[in-house]
Amino acid sequence: MLRKAMKFIRDESAGYLANHMARLFARELQARIKPLGLSTGTFPALLILWEHDGLTQRELIEHLDVEQPTMANTLARMERDGLIVRRRDSVDGRAQRVWLTDAARVLRDAATTAAEEVNDRALAVLSPSERATFLDAMRRIIVAMQAGPSDDADQ
Repeated sequence: MLRKAMKFIRDESAGYLANHMARLFARELQARIKPLGLSTGTFPALLILWEHDGLTQRELIEHLDVEQPTMANTLARMERDGLIVRRRDSVDGRAQRVWLTDAARVLRDAATTAAEEVNDRALAVLSPSERATFLDAMRRIIVAMQAGPSDDADQ
């Protein structure tokens, strides 16, 4: 089936708006966590490790939905910056587990407070019910996007 060519309107594009909003969130978060010696590139991995220390690289990839080379580079930076150490798994010698250092553990409260402040500032324009609806919609969209392309993507 041929589709009629439509004019792309960026301010009506969910993808464009989500990307723009993500960049604004990242810029403000970066300004707040840079004094802690952190970056927005390592922050997602830290969030997961603060909840589940000792994951493998593969488990981190699954949690963060990133490519293996991206995760490898992120972990190399985190190791260089003294945030993590990697140790061989005691059961599977081929796997390495990623462990937070004491230096990374003490940053948790300050870093997550900074993220909460960015979220609160950004979402202050929404009522509590709008905020809940917005977050629910984003979670559902993420799940749908993680499921992969729909059948009509080939057309």
